[in-house]
Amino acid sequence: MAIIVDIDVMQAKRKMSVGDLADRVGITPANLAVLKNGRAKAVRFTTLAALCEALECQPGDLLRWEPED
Repeated sequence: MAIIVDIDVMQAKRKMSVGDLADRVGITPANLAVLKNGRAKAVRFTTLAALCEALECQPGDLLRWEPED
């Protein structure tokens, strides 16, 4: 997939645990792991907005596009 998920980068910058971030966003740690590992087929805008609010960042800080080889 050409979309790269950088939630873990922002999470490390904010020194926030998976459990704490999941609680703030309102999703389970398992669902957060699916998002972080790039295995999600889709993400709701409300979830993306909650991630941005919790991590104090922009959507572009969490998602980026790279061309496929």
